[in-house]
Amino acid sequence: MYLHLGNNVLVRKRDIVGIFDLDNTSQSWKTRGFLANAEKKGRIVNAAGTELPKSFVVCAENSRDQKICLSQLNSSTLAKRGESTGFAVNEPL
Repeated sequence: MYLHLGNNVLVRKRDIVGIFDLDNTSQSWKTRGFLANAEKKGRIVNAAGTELPKSFVVCAENSRDQKICLSQLNSSTLAKRGESTGFAVNEPL
């Protein structure tokens, strides 16, 4: 099964590591560093197009092949899309 992130970008649900709200998580220096490092390595996929991204999805086929997909959709919207097709969503601690 796949999850549509916007702008014709689809990811396999089994590859999704996490769905994160960009406003809340980018307040942490660790998250900002993580995203900056991913951008430097060319692992960012812009599914937001010209829109301002609201969330990001960490995907990994394996431990070495990680990509970050920026989406213009809210993290809750993406989670609901996933739940409607059998995707398990855990609340943050």
